[in-house]
Amino acid sequence: MAGRIGPDELKQKLSSGLLSFPLTDFDQSGEFDPRGFRARLDWLAQYPTSGQFIAGGAGEFFSLSQEEFRQTLRIAVEARQGDRLVISASGYGTRTASDLAVEAESSGADGVLLLPPYLTEASQQGLFDHILAICRSTRIGIIVYNRANCRLTAETLAKLAENCPNLVGLKDGQGDTEEFLRMRGKLGDRVVFINGMPTAEIHAQSYYGMGVPTYSSAIFNFIPEAALAFYDAVMRRDVPAIDAFMRDFLLPYSKIRSRQPGYAVSIVKAGVTIAGRSAGKVRPPLSDLTEEEFADLKALIDRVRH
Repeated sequence: MAGRIGPDELKQKLSSGLLSFPLTDFDQSGEFDPRGFRARLDWLAQYPTSGQFIAGGAGEFFSLSQEEFRQTLRIAVEARQGDRLVISASGYGTRTASDLAVEAESSGADGVLLLPPYLTEASQQGLFDHILAICRSTRIGIIVYNRANCRLTAETLAKLAENCPNLVGLKDGQGDTEEFLRMRGKLGDRVVFINGMPTAEIHAQSYYGMGVPTYSSAIFNFIPEAALAFYDAVMRRDVPAIDAFMRDFLLPYSKIRSRQPGYAVSIVKAGVTIAGRSAGKVRPPLSDLTEEEFADLKALIDRVRH
């Protein structure tokens, strides 16, 4: 089996809308819970998004075994409804990431989100060679996550676009406005740009002003109606609605998220538990919220759900 759509169609479909990054479900003993994961995908699929990104950062890609990764991808492809996109994560070293991209294509995924390489820092030439090899390993579209130790310059991204026809997107998690605008200036609409900042909603207005309406939403996992309503408010430039949600939820939520490294995932897992759709605890090396933080988050979620 191969991806149903080509890279150009993938790029077009990702050019607007909210992106869903489902959590990966673990049971009480910390093992992968395939039934829970399938139920989560089915529940989230009832809401309108541009696509589901499977086993990404929020899905704890870094903690999954290869067999667990295969299971999440297989379940997501089987659960796919209509023309909803299924995009697989890939990462680690170049050879492993290439193998995972090949597996994503053979499983029927529509594209690959390439996460930063494991551990080591790299030069721009090294990042170019890394991404080039992965793009050449598969025919489906590749989206590069520009974050952490995969921080591309505009020149490197332009060079990759020239050499990789299936490089279709850049998800930006750096927030370097000047370099981002250089990328936009050099590449125009050659690739689709995605706001991938932690709690992307906080930065949604800024990215929208730079011509980037698409963003990944972690809070969609536990308050999907509110996440979609906020997206609509940003698209309509409804400043009072944006300011209210920012004040009542997003900024205090971000304050909790910032208390410990790795809480960007932990706080989402706590959120789905509060919403009655637990995905279990995070796996080490992440840590769960404290009881006090959990209570603070519950108060925030209760405020926007009622």
